[in-house]
Amino acid sequence: MPPRKQIILNAFNMNCVGHINHGLWAHPRDRSHDYKSLRHWTDLARTLERGLFDGLFLADIVGVYDIYQNSVDLTLRESIQLPVNDPMLLVSGMAAVTDNLGFGITVNTSVEAPYTFARKISTLDHLTSGRIGWNIVTGYLDSAAKALGETGMTEHDTRYDQADDYMDLLYKLWEGSWEEGAVRLDKQARIYADPAKV
Repeated sequence: MPPRKQIILNAFNMNCVGHINHGLWAHPRDRSHDYKSLRHWTDLARTLERGLFDGLFLADIVGVYDIYQNSVDLTLRESIQLPVNDPMLLVSGMAAVTDNLGFGITVNTSVEAPYTFARKISTLDHLTSGRIGWNIVTGYLDSAAKALGETGMTEHDTRYDQADDYMDLLYKLWEGSWEEGAVRLDKQARIYADPAKV
């Protein structure tokens, strides 16, 4: 008999009021407006873990939807992924109240500097004991580029070429900065790390 297949169950959410169920926020029992509360997210993480979910994927977007009628008005009125907070900042809080739940976050390579992002994701890797994943995107909204002081979004193929370079740099930072055995943690000799291996 072939081995039984196991389903991997992930929840999908966003650190905002109106993720993909636009307008649901207006329902009397909806609590999505609590997205600004860490307790909202830690309660969700506990619930997902009790329900035997494998992970929580958090989408993100930089910029606003301003294409319809050349305006952001509908996006604001209906809370279409706006306002939206940074999903990365939720993860350590949710990881602290769970033991097995994994976390995937969307981070845009066009807006995060490689070194600082490598540092942030490494910190989350440590704080979650390896329960972090990254959805790599390059963005597509002109409004995001303009919010960052650019005149518009970089052309698609150029963004992906830049993302390849970004990934190469991240791998060098993650895999080439500290050799295996660099951390000695030798209290007697007062050597935390071997400089020759960093």
